[in-house]
Amino acid sequence: MISNISFELSSIFTVFLVISLCFSSCSCIRTRDLRRNAEFIDHTAISRPQPRVDHARMMAEFANHTAISDFRIINRKSLGDCPDPNPYIRINVSSANAKLSDDQFVTVTISGVLVPAASDWVAMISPANSDVSSCPLNGIQYQQTGDFSILPLLCHYPAQYASSDPGYLACKNQECQQRNARGDCVVKTCSATLQFHVINIRTDIEFVFFAGGFITPCILKRTTPTSFANPKKPLYGHLSSIDSTGNSMRVTWVSGDKTPQKVQYGNGKSQTSVVTTFSQADMCSSLSVVNAIASEVSSGNIDSIFHIGDISYATGFLVEWDFFLHLISPVAAQLSYMTAIGNHERDYIDTGSVYVTADSGGECGVPYETYFPMPTSEKDKPWYSIEQGSVHFTVISTEHDWSESSEQFAWMKKDMASVDRTRTPWLIFMGHRPMYSTSDGSSFIPSVDNNFVQAVEPLLLSNKVDLALFGHVHNYERTCAVYQGECKAMPTKDGNGIDTYDNTNYQAPVHAVIGMAGFSLDSFPSTAKFGYARVHATRTDLNFEFVNANTTEVGDRFHITRS
Repeated sequence: MISNISFELSSIFTVFLVISLCFSSCSCIRTRDLRRNAEFIDHTAISRPQPRVDHARMMAEFANHTAISDFRIINRKSLGDCPDPNPYIRINVSSANAKLSDDQFVTVTISGVLVPAASDWVAMISPANSDVSSCPLNGIQYQQTGDFSILPLLCHYPAQYASSDPGYLACKNQECQQRNARGDCVVKTCSATLQFHVINIRTDIEFVFFAGGFITPCILKRTTPTSFANPKKPLYGHLSSIDSTGNSMRVTWVSGDKTPQKVQYGNGKSQTSVVTTFSQADMCSSLSVVNAIASEVSSGNIDSIFHIGDISYATGFLVEWDFFLHLISPVAAQLSYMTAIGNHERDYIDTGSVYVTADSGGECGVPYETYFPMPTSEKDKPWYSIEQGSVHFTVISTEHDWSESSEQFAWMKKDMASVDRTRTPWLIFMGHRPMYSTSDGSSFIPSVDNNFVQAVEPLLLSNKVDLALFGHVHNYERTCAVYQGECKAMPTKDGNGIDTYDNTNYQAPVHAVIGMAGFSLDSFPSTAKFGYARVHATRTDLNFEFVNANTTEVGDRFHITRS
């Protein structure tokens, strides 16, 4: 169950962090060298013409892939028992207490293995009575969700190879199972010991030992179910703004208890929560970054965080949402954590999303809107605006209809036209899919959709948007002041050698792609740098910095000024 309440506060917002992509499951490839940004912004033609999205091909690719599993929503490989497993195999779980705590590591031991194989693996399954036979063969493995055969994206997760124990394949831990008349051991077996990180997901769990690898898995042995000590405990609280006044906030948390809960404040006041929940029927069928942001937040110099799409990559796997909420709680429980919806939260076939893919794994935005209630007008209309300090933020959904005849387009037009630039001189536009990128994307879903650009970009120019921030492409890029693929103004160097855009004589928005917070990085011929953006705004200066999460060094910075 998800509970939330609103409360009053007094604050002035001036500094915020911007991220895109999940923090977990970061499998780093290569990303663009920030030194090449100068090469990018020095060209007059910012982005070569991109092909339009081929909706017919998307429908053909994904038409037969529906969400049917009650746990891992997106279809995965079928699982069954291995034929004639040996009689010695055992799997056991040990923890300090009989019941699991909210956050702990458990030790899983497999023993009685006659011939250790590199393809042997162990998975944690929840709930314990999951029907693994309901996970049919996956017809395709589509790139955007990272569905590659080398990843353990099956019915259940987390998973580890038994060979994670370095002594397993060499059978360094032996046990004699049978001796002859002379007392000699004639049947020896091997064992492995693994550790799993377990957090309170409010259902019992079990561990399953598999053979056959991730391609042709079968079940060798499974443990008895293990439950949590307090499955109803409220956990993973996070804050978000509810309006532009700066006088109130919303606190949201997750609990296994469907009855309303109370929050007790330090001043003696209390408040009862509103409870919301969802089920499968409601749906359509990197760590260095969060550590660096937590350090920024603890300094007391950050006022809010914006996370613009691809929030957790849960794609129908609800336990992944719990792990993500647990991961961000050190920062999200301290200040306003604002979000925008992305393709991995919303897109699914025949559900009204612009892009007809299975990228949300059947979630269709339901878990996202429940876990992260934003100041939107209605359900499944996840666009909103909010003012913080000297900045007006217009946050849109690139996954919902943005055409000129759409409700969202009319809202964008009205919202940006109504901005009082004497009160909030800066206008920042945020969405998930970018308008400009050097990345091509896939063959039938390019990184840049020209339909989106042609419909929405004129609104940015006519309303004098200062900065447009996007994610989706897994790297960092920025542009000149650009419109319709042409540089309208180039930055100049200030006295410290920092690129500076002078918006006193406004020409066009500056665009930045900031999709480098996690999951995996898109391939560029250089080194990998996970990071986030730090933005500080006064009435006359907007300072933007790309921060390397591993070193906290500033890899790129620019200023936008106005008189």
